Amino acid sequence: MAVSSALSRVNLLTPVDQLRLLEELAARVRRQIAVQPRRSILELQGLGKEIWEGIDAQAYVDQERASW
Repeated sequence: MAVSSALSRVNLLTPVDQLRLLEELAARVRRQIAVQPRRSILELQGLGKEIWEGIDAQAYVDQERASW
């Protein structure tokens, strides 16, 4: 159902029923959000490691410090 069509039907409801509908929709969205798995920063481990291949870490740090 398109949003504009749904809104047209909502306008036919009393303000009390509109508020009840709003509360029900909010509860449904909260449940959907709660079901989604939480993300972990550890999922980024190793991302982009190919960029650093062949680069000596200490030499890089020394170079950066020298630029200050």
